[in-house]
Amino acid sequence: MRVAYAVHILAGALALLSGFVALYARKGATLHRRSGTLFVRAMLTMCAFGTFIAIARSVAPALNVSMGVLTAYLVVTSLTTVRPPAAGPRWLDPGLMLVAFAVGGTMLAFGIEALVTGRTRDEIPALPFLLFGVIALLAGAGDLRVVRSGARTGAARLARHLWRMSFALFIAAMSFFIGQAKVFPKPVRILPLLALPVLAVLATMLYWLWRVRVRRTLRGLVVGGAPRVA
Repeated sequence: MRVAYAVHILAGALALLSGFVALYARKGATLHRRSGTLFVRAMLTMCAFGTFIAIARSVAPALNVSMGVLTAYLVVTSLTTVRPPAAGPRWLDPGLMLVAFAVGGTMLAFGIEALVTGRTRDEIPALPFLLFGVIALLAGAGDLRVVRSGARTGAARLARHLWRMSFALFIAAMSFFIGQAKVFPKPVRILPLLALPVLAVLATMLYWLWRVRVRRTLRGLVVGGAPRVA
């Protein structure tokens, strides 16, 4: 079990470092691609060992197992959006969609149970289950569009890749900086300070989504729908 903890911690550290590099590196550049590849491998390793630890040691399994599966799912679907398998199996996209719906439905059920009956799973309040359950269902709805209409292209493809990879990093950052605040020295164990890296990921994700989707849409309307004003 000590080995599992060590691998989980090491993979988590590599995931955070490579994730932040990929998030702020120039998109499409060598540094972005290499750090992104390392991020994917480290995140999947971290999720696998974290899920194993949660089950084996019964560490809030209702939340941690769901979050481990959700995070791994986000990383995999983000990767396959920009690097689809050359001859991927037909069940891959529908299978991943079912994973998202299963995780989302389970987490929502746990959250609603806590709200209605007052019984909590592993003493975890309803909010995390409800919040991440909704995220999982929204991701599954995006997969349904891919299954029905085919792979995303253009700005939609970039946006799908960006938000899923960034949200996976957001979960990892929140789990470390907020969830493991006790490991930080007391002088820096200040919630607003520890929240800064987490909020930075979220703010950067929103910026890139605006740049990829909204800004491009507005530019297309200006160029294609009306004369440009010099």
